Amino acid sequence: MADLDDLCAARARERSDPLTGTALHVRRFLLVEHQGPWPFHALESEGLDPDVVARLVAATRDVGARTILIRRPGRRSESSDRQAWAVADVESGRIRWGAWTDAADLLEACAVLREDSGGPGWGDEAAVLVCAHGRHDTCCAVRGRPVAAALAERLGDLVWECSHVGGDRFAANVVVVPAGTFYGGLDADTAVGVVEEHLAGRVTTGFLRGSSALPPAAQAAAVAVHERWGPAGPRDVGSAQVDDLGDGRWRVRLVCSGPLPSAVVADVRAVHRDPAVLTCQAPRATSARAFVVDALSPAASV
Repeated sequence: MADLDDLCAARARERSDPLTGTALHVRRFLLVEHQGPWPFHALESEGLDPDVVARLVAATRDVGARTILIRRPGRRSESSDRQAWAVADVESGRIRWGAWTDAADLLEACAVLREDSGGPGWGDEAAVLVCAHGRHDTCCAVRGRPVAAALAERLGDLVWECSHVGGDRFAANVVVVPAGTFYGGLDADTAVGVVEEHLAGRVTTGFLRGSSALPPAAQAAAVAVHERWGPAGPRDVGSAQVDDLGDGRWRVRLVCSGPLPSAVVADVRAVHRDPAVLTCQAPRATSARAFVVDALSPAASV
């Protein structure tokens, strides 16, 4: 068993590395069930035909999506050879599931990636993804798998282990789709409460990395809105406009709903933290960017 205190997630917690603004910024997710083992580059996994993978990658690139492999916690084998795939649309909060046996079956997902999410076959059920990609980063395995097990015990088939989602040092990382909400710094004790609160319509800001619907500066502004005026739901903050002011500064105008002000303006700036070894695999120290919200106020209109 790895010594958790010597790994990147423990070091990040010691440094108090900020979570906010670190979620992937993508419009859609393509989820592909694959029992593993997953190599460092998950799409090179055995059983995934390289030609099919190339077409999937091209399709996801065209629509601003990200492919993530998923499997049941503990790598539970299914009795059938048929495995699931899904396309989750972040903006609409809708998801469409399919199934595959041969890798060529996954080409159906290329068409679905380009579909309007208002069509038949799309639903709004949630899926909870826990990064457990140990060959990408040790922390994702030693911290992610206990979290996946704890969540699966409470939430059953809503829960999947998944491949790399970024931010290894924030393990355990959880992504709730189709909302595209990223949480980090979780453990088996905290994860159940955070995810249950999310499913009940309330984000927990202390573990919130951001929403993939928003670019990083807007993610930081959205977290600040949740902290000041929440609790609110994961879809109660939307980005209306992000103006780049130069020199690592942005003015973010947000449209909000629910218990939040209907419009909010935030001034956000980026700061570079001291160099550190940011992942277990990193060969050298690098400087990570963090975001500071300098001003936050309700606005009459956006």
